[in-house]
Amino acid sequence: MKLSGHSALVTGGGSGLGAATARLLADKGMRVGIVDIDASAAERVSDEIDGAHAACDVADADGATEALARLEWAIGTPRLLVHCAGIGTAGRIVGRDGPMDLAAFERVVRVNLIGTFNMMRLVAAAMSTLDPLEDNERGVIVTTASVAAFEGQLGQAAYAASKGGIASMTLPAAREFARFGIRVASIAPGLFETPLLGELPDEARQGLASAIPYPSRLGRPEEFAALAAAIAQNSYINGEVMRLDGALRMAPR
Repeated sequence: MKLSGHSALVTGGGSGLGAATARLLADKGMRVGIVDIDASAAERVSDEIDGAHAACDVADADGATEALARLEWAIGTPRLLVHCAGIGTAGRIVGRDGPMDLAAFERVVRVNLIGTFNMMRLVAAAMSTLDPLEDNERGVIVTTASVAAFEGQLGQAAYAASKGGIASMTLPAAREFARFGIRVASIAPGLFETPLLGELPDEARQGLASAIPYPSRLGRPEEFAALAAAIAQNSYINGEVMRLDGALRMAPR
């Protein structure tokens, strides 16, 4: 799919991977709508790229529906969804204080997995009404899994489960949406320079980077954005989960 002149929706676009993706897509000539639970962050990036923004909880059916309606009015029906919104948490299934709080597990799965499904179903329904492009393509959906889906570390049960669900959902979604001409792929990032890791001391960041075979550094959000754009532009990528990790394989801890 040629990106210029079409509309894109980026969730979690107020910071990190999402913000970098929104900027790159705008540079490539797309009209970009940003969804983020942080309204001020979404507005800041939106103003920077002359896009549109809406604040919502991606796992809330009504809120997401309203946000998408506002953005569709502003930029048109998206041909591309890059879903980056998500949260991380740490906690053992059974810790020193007993079993993990079930609500904490539910929250991670709700935001990461149910939020991904919610945005996917709403955007795919809208995309299916568009006129087809070359190869009868109507749109592309790129979700964000994680290497934790495959090598979850100690304390990552909730996060790994949510990201594993996203990875497993990719192929059946791609198969289902094939009749509409909508492709689905997922990126599984390793360790990236995000606001969360940015809070760590330099020594801790260097320790994380040293575990990455090559290049031995944290990934850059712009590299995630470049892969998302490449997936959208290559019409033969479909149903795939693509690792972006410098050959990293996470250790148990």
